[in-house]
Amino acid sequence: MAVLLNLLFVVIGFVLLIKGADFLVNGASSLAKRFNVSDIAIGLTVVAMGTSAPELVVNIISGSVPTESAGGVLTHDIVFGNIIGSNIFNLFLILGVSSVIYPLAVHKNALWKEIPYSLLATFVFFVLVNDQLFFGSETNTLTTFDASILLVMFALFLIYIFMNLTRNPEENELVDDIVIMSSVKTTVMIVLGIAGLVFGGQMIVENAVEVATTFGVSEKLIGLTILAAGTSLPELATSAVAAFQKKSDLAVGNIVGSNIFNLLLVIGTTGLVHSPLGFPPSLNLDIYFVMIGTFLLFIFMFTFDQYKVDRSEGVIYLAGFVAYMYILFEREGMGFHLFF
Repeated sequence: MAVLLNLLFVVIGFVLLIKGADFLVNGASSLAKRFNVSDIAIGLTVVAMGTSAPELVVNIISGSVPTESAGGVLTHDIVFGNIIGSNIFNLFLILGVSSVIYPLAVHKNALWKEIPYSLLATFVFFVLVNDQLFFGSETNTLTTFDASILLVMFALFLIYIFMNLTRNPEENELVDDIVIMSSVKTTVMIVLGIAGLVFGGQMIVENAVEVATTFGVSEKLIGLTILAAGTSLPELATSAVAAFQKKSDLAVGNIVGSNIFNLLLVIGTTGLVHSPLGFPPSLNLDIYFVMIGTFLLFIFMFTFDQYKVDRSEGVIYLAGFVAYMYILFEREGMGFHLFF
């Protein structure tokens, strides 16, 4: 009974988290528009970061709940598992589902700049957290300096997008028409949004850890599955709707941009707040999957229909997701007997 209650609270937490992000985006967009901030600037900051808010809040909260000790350094399995898992869900599940719904065209800017930058960000992150492998250290940690490097890369990415949209304003699909609400409604939306993010995040982390403890499931597995899936819901909704509306640039851009935001902004910010973060080497396999998924997106641009992720390639992504889940549960010693 207690476990069912924990799971119910996790679901309620996700509802609060996602609605909180939605309220905060709408309220902050209205406030920015009231002060004559351009739609492009709002899209680059408030809206784009809004879909990464669930990951950020969950990570900030879970970053204060370190798990087992690894070589004297407390590890943060949920922090890294949440982000790496979210990026895997984004690439293999969400991109797969979206491209099966409707073949996704990819803009040349995304092909030659944004996708490679996402791959670069993943590789840089891989190097920074693998101190034992690359620098001969006794432990793997993400330090304040490492976090600063990620945030600098994020700032460069924002500058690139802003300059690109300034040169090509007709390509701006970051925001729909922004509604300017009354001062009272704007304030209420922002306050409720922040409250939803904070309380929702706390409910998710605390109850997910309780479930993990009850079933003997590692917090790393919880981060890679339940938390990753839940915090990826905004990206799933955005990309699926974009695919149904045949706005393929928006669908692909949302996934690539979200992965960059997750690795650079969310991990970077979490690292500054909770440095040092102990990194478990077993998650390297999951990082490889992120690299493979990103590289496949680049390769798929030159196969079958060029500059498109067609339905057959979407099926490949979905098959890759099933394979990843199988490997993940087998690695954690759970198998699939939990579900049958």
